[in-house]
Amino acid sequence: MTQTFDITRTSRKILSQFLEKHSLEELNKIPEGFSNNLIWNIAHIVVVEQMLVYKLSGLPMNISDEMVEKYKKGTRPEHYVTQSEVDEIQSLLLKTIDQTKEDYGNTIFKNYQEYPTSTGFVIKSVEDALAFNYFHEGLHIGIMMNLRKFI
Repeated sequence: MTQTFDITRTSRKILSQFLEKHSLEELNKIPEGFSNNLIWNIAHIVVVEQMLVYKLSGLPMNISDEMVEKYKKGTRPEHYVTQSEVDEIQSLLLKTIDQTKEDYGNTIFKNYQEYPTSTGFVIKSVEDALAFNYFHEGLHIGIMMNLRKFI
């Protein structure tokens, strides 16, 4: 599992670079033909990891319910994200995955509610969730690389 967490940390560092290299305006811009923006994708990644790993394990997530409601699957950017929100999302990138790694090491994930993903993969365990998560993050990083060409 060490490699799984290392891959996710690498992904999160790439996401952090997006936050550092783009202005608040660029992070919030939704280019023509797109349905979301850079900051939505980054926050969505944080939310999905927490939902896949913690919520489906029946455990409390390490993010607010408000954040979940704004960035869960099926949402779209509906407000201009402020710098303080960007700063919070930035801090959650590594904080959440570090907490997940610690909690996994402490074997707190005892139960898991099976979840069929929209890609057709059925997640049956927390290990499946962690593996699927870095696939999910990779998809969104690809979307973001395309998005940034138009901002």
